[in-house]
Amino acid sequence: MDEIKYAVVCVDDDPFILQMLGFQLGKILDQKCTLLEYFTDPFEALLNIDQLVADKIDIIFIIVDYQMPQMTGAQLIRSIKEKHPELKCVMLSGQANPVSLDGLVKDNLLDSFISKPWDEEVLFNAVRPIIENIP
Repeated sequence: MDEIKYAVVCVDDDPFILQMLGFQLGKILDQKCTLLEYFTDPFEALLNIDQLVADKIDIIFIIVDYQMPQMTGAQLIRSIKEKHPELKCVMLSGQANPVSLDGLVKDNLLDSFISKPWDEEVLFNAVRPIIENIP
């Protein structure tokens, strides 16, 4: 059995979106050594990210929805980057506030943005450059 070396974390309050992301990302990630983690609760995701880092599992990237009940995706990305500035973050949203996105881009906190609904190829094009830079 291959050892899990990598993880991808997906955070969205809609379980269907998480299911779709898992299905699509499974097509381009080596799941023998990559753990796909899904969270509807951003606070739970933050704890899990800390645990993955502590367990020395490299997080390839994190996909975050913008509009969630507990906190916005922009707030979540800022929280992630405060503790783990090296992590790559992708925003996924159909209703993101351009001002919030501009702030994330200006502060160099956002690696890519994908509008909902998305085409699978758009997702692949957004994350492929990140995946290709895995050591």
